[in-house]
Amino acid sequence: MASDKKENCGLFGIFGDPEAVHKAYFGLHSLQHRGQESAGIASSDGELIQCYAGMGMVRRVFRSGSGILKKLSNPIAIGHVRYSTTGSSTAVNCQPLLAEYSRGQVAVAHNGNLINASLLRDEYEAHGSIFKSTNDTEVIIHLLAKPSHSGNPDYLGHVLNHLQGAYSLLFLFADRIEAARDPYGIRPLCIGQTDKGAYVVASETCAFDVVNAKFIREVEPGEIVRLDKDGLHSSFFVKPGTVTPAHCIFEHVYFAKQNSTFFSENVHEFRKNLGRQLAKEHPVDADVVIPVPDSGTSAGIGYAEESKIPFDMGLVRSHYAGRTFISPEQKLRELEVKLKLAVINEVVDGKRVVVVDDSIVRGTTTRGKIRAMRQAGAKEIHMRVSCPPIRFPCFYGIDFPTKEELLANNRDLSQIAEFLEVDSVGYMSLEGLLGCAKLPDDHYCTACWSGKYRIPIDVAVNKFAMECYQMNMFENEQ
Repeated sequence: MASDKKENCGLFGIFGDPEAVHKAYFGLHSLQHRGQESAGIASSDGELIQCYAGMGMVRRVFRSGSGILKKLSNPIAIGHVRYSTTGSSTAVNCQPLLAEYSRGQVAVAHNGNLINASLLRDEYEAHGSIFKSTNDTEVIIHLLAKPSHSGNPDYLGHVLNHLQGAYSLLFLFADRIEAARDPYGIRPLCIGQTDKGAYVVASETCAFDVVNAKFIREVEPGEIVRLDKDGLHSSFFVKPGTVTPAHCIFEHVYFAKQNSTFFSENVHEFRKNLGRQLAKEHPVDADVVIPVPDSGTSAGIGYAEESKIPFDMGLVRSHYAGRTFISPEQKLRELEVKLKLAVINEVVDGKRVVVVDDSIVRGTTTRGKIRAMRQAGAKEIHMRVSCPPIRFPCFYGIDFPTKEELLANNRDLSQIAEFLEVDSVGYMSLEGLLGCAKLPDDHYCTACWSGKYRIPIDVAVNKFAMECYQMNMFENEQ
């Protein structure tokens, strides 16, 4: 039911494997939950970079029989699946972005959101730069191409120090891959190695399983990891220890796959702990615990184990409908929700039901499923949410709605319960959430719950800011 959230993106890179492109395809497929709007792969034979990207999911873009993967076949590759957090969902914004500048070719894939992208773009356009897309990733390419930057001995680190916000990045140069993570480590980025010795880098470790790679470690905040013919090399563009991390704990609450491990812990185990803590904080007399699949399932198991209430699957997810938060338009989301989750009448009929979900954003899709369970004969419905109320938008790579659209904004628990049409509602406390995590409390970003933004938002951040700018320019010319 947490279908009002929009995802960030998924990254995958592999160096030194004859089947790199095909493995990138399967790696992206395992990261499909992180973005369904577009997909792309860029590859290199050591001298020339090729790139293909298109709208839709991985299987659609690289459809069987098209021959695209064969044409891209090279031993070095990076890939990207996108959900738009800056710029519209259009073909021109597909990634990786491929460009050529004074140092040669480069392809860039980005997960996150640059809060100073509009300011940087305005500056470069004022000096004559021409942009072909409306996403923040292209700003990075222009920074790379600036003569005073490209001539710097540590040019990549120099460029990254101009960026503000959340970013995990893969750069494909003709002879190497460079992976980088922002100084706060907001978005995950992991390093692995295949059984044949090729290095792999991906947003989540679930992508390693499908290519027979073993997790080595995460890319550290503020680190650049270079993968080339001589192996793995590390450097830092921000001195280690000078910035306290701000990992997005919402990655563990909702976005990531259960079999992924990053931020020092497994996603499934963390969510089960959330469910146990939620049962302690908000117990209720009930007959059955029903999770909202898939991201609410682990927390539902934990809640049932702690409360000793039987666990059952009262909602069935259609795996053909996709993750509903991916759709950019609300009307499409509402239709997809009906396709996505179906109620098993026999599980809820005449029962006092505890529904466990990972989060609620607007609440409209949640209310729709509550009504469906009422129609199926549920006697009571008690909503339990394994994170605190979301009251603030995210500017670091999750396209949450504006503050005014958030269900918990200016509503207390009784008003939320009334809106959702449930008998009771209980949210996890922030203290309880952080208490389930292994890292220190101050190593996580909690802005969507607390309103405390670790990276100051001192400029207006708007997903369509650069498009609005282009439209205003056009209108002024009329």
